[in-house]
Amino acid sequence: MLSMKQLLVTLVCTLTFMASAQTTQAVVDIQTQPGVTQRMIVLTPPNPKAAVVLLPGGHGGLQIQPGGSMKWGNTNFLVRTRQLFAEQGLVVAVVDAPSDRQSMPYLSGFRQTAEHAGNIKAVVAWLRQNAKVPVWLVGTSRGTQSVAYLATELSGVEGPDGVVLTSSIVTDERSRSVTAMPLEKIRIPVLVVHHEQDGCSLCQFSETPALMAKLVNTTRRELLSFKGGQNTGDPCAEFAYHGFNGLESDVVQQVARWVLAP
Repeated sequence: MLSMKQLLVTLVCTLTFMASAQTTQAVVDIQTQPGVTQRMIVLTPPNPKAAVVLLPGGHGGLQIQPGGSMKWGNTNFLVRTRQLFAEQGLVVAVVDAPSDRQSMPYLSGFRQTAEHAGNIKAVVAWLRQNAKVPVWLVGTSRGTQSVAYLATELSGVEGPDGVVLTSSIVTDERSRSVTAMPLEKIRIPVLVVHHEQDGCSLCQFSETPALMAKLVNTTRRELLSFKGGQNTGDPCAEFAYHGFNGLESDVVQQVARWVLAP
């Protein structure tokens, strides 16, 4: 039987091990241009294998507070699954709108601009320097209009190592859809993730073959499709099929497996 002293030593060692094995969270601000900072929530698991920059949909103005809370977007698919990504051994950076876009319309009308590309380029560089792992961009819904644009504009050491497009905007009369971009310029791996029953009129699954057909120069590409789950509320919102409601763990695991594949 262990003595009280031995039990205490065992308990302290166990708690120390648990603390070291836990994911850490920090709010990070990086300067991207004079007078402009980019805020993000960074989750760092022990021994990470890659990093993912998560760009949510909608207007993208999360309004991240210094303590890590958000005024908007907590239930967005990528935001609410950030811990699941970290549990897969990925450093996670949840990206807000930059400091000069912290009011309406936030990222609306800004996602396909040189300034947006400059902000995310700085995020990629920061992650490469601090995490020293490959960096991927992951977007959902309107976030795919950011990610696809960035993948066509940033390359080499300035660009990501790969991208993931979930619930892509494949038709849009207000702004350029993913399929309307020069996707043939992308020369890195691209994973397309879509729900076959997505009811959002901008994200019809029937349009994904046209998207895949334009990815002619990628080093690796695949379409991962899902069925089922739960469908609640606005078909273009986070708790509809559009937001992979009820399928979060499966989707994240399969995305992480693809990102980490040799």
